[in-house]
Amino acid sequence: MTPPRWQDVARATGLLGDDGVPRATVFAEMSALAARTGAVNLGQGFPDVDGPASVARAAADAIAAGANQYPPGPGIPALREAVAEHQAAHYGLHWDPDREVLVTAGATEALAATVLALAGPGDEVLTLEPFYDSYAAVIALAGATHTTAPLVAGPDGFRLDLDALAAAFTPRTRLVLVNTPHNPTGTVLDREELAAIARLAVEHDALVVTDEVYEHLVLDGPGTARHVPVATLPGMAERTLTISSAGKTFSFTGWKIGWVTGPEPLVAAVRTVKQFLTYVNGAPFQPAVAFALRDPDVAAWVVELAHSLSRRRDLLCAGLEDAGFAVVRPQGTYFVLADAAPLGYTDGVALCRDLPGLAGVVGVPVTAFTHAGSDVDRALRSWVRFTFVKRDEVLEQAVAGLHRLHRG
Repeated sequence: MTPPRWQDVARATGLLGDDGVPRATVFAEMSALAARTGAVNLGQGFPDVDGPASVARAAADAIAAGANQYPPGPGIPALREAVAEHQAAHYGLHWDPDREVLVTAGATEALAATVLALAGPGDEVLTLEPFYDSYAAVIALAGATHTTAPLVAGPDGFRLDLDALAAAFTPRTRLVLVNTPHNPTGTVLDREELAAIARLAVEHDALVVTDEVYEHLVLDGPGTARHVPVATLPGMAERTLTISSAGKTFSFTGWKIGWVTGPEPLVAAVRTVKQFLTYVNGAPFQPAVAFALRDPDVAAWVVELAHSLSRRRDLLCAGLEDAGFAVVRPQGTYFVLADAAPLGYTDGVALCRDLPGLAGVVGVPVTAFTHAGSDVDRALRSWVRFTFVKRDEVLEQAVAGLHRLHRG
């Protein structure tokens, strides 16, 4: 008998125990550990301060005005129009809001619906490694094969191994799932890396799916990077689906309002699947996000958020380095990766379980974002991901705890 698909998902994400019973994710384990010990939780990446009050008021006003029933399946017109305006204003990408924009339950549903719509048994879906954990799960749900190309730590941060990327493409490569700015490494892929992905996708007639939820959270500093959507590269708009969301940009991660933009045939395929997942979602949040995408004061708030995150990144990186970690300074996102090998730890999972007692801090092992036994998994076995999207006083408390680790 063929195993149930949930077993494929559990196996792909490393959550199937030897007894055949699925285990909790390491994220759930670490959050429970933080709650039990009172440690500072730098494992889960969500802000501890809400986004702009004006956007929250827009949602409250929408509730009061009666936006509490099912919205249109593709999303309310105002939000689809605002997303199309955003893509045109920021990137010169012009999409028809009626046929080439789809609103989803966050980027996670957008990714799931896209992979389920466009890949299946016999297909390969190529991602970078390490990778956001939901990628492996939805690829398994689709019955496709998950292949990867490595990001490698070096003096310039984590960079894409272009030779390994070329070798990872095969005649079965159907989708290339690209995440930039990248979770968990904080890398912002440069134009050379993106051009290599685009060239290989064209050569192999593969579609590209981009996860750009951190598009506006590129951080300040020497050699500041710039986010370049793959769809803006020559010849790529017609074969690329771009995914983003309001959660990270506006610090309302619980609202779960995302979107997909791209050519009509591909968006229609995704919509066909999406309507049988959540159907619709977030009725009062959709007009609020439409307001946020159009309001100049909110746009200024987002710019200030990126500046603030840059400062908080530097605070945490300095604390980690002082504690003895080797740190790769991220160019974007909410996260920094730190290698515990200089501290004598070869196993990031073991360190994360010890950290609450040693330093009063919780992180997440980077092996939660790798294929067990892969070259990347072995290379990053001693690495830990920490988030800096917390208030200054929380990060200062974490840094003080990490200092105890160094003294120990």
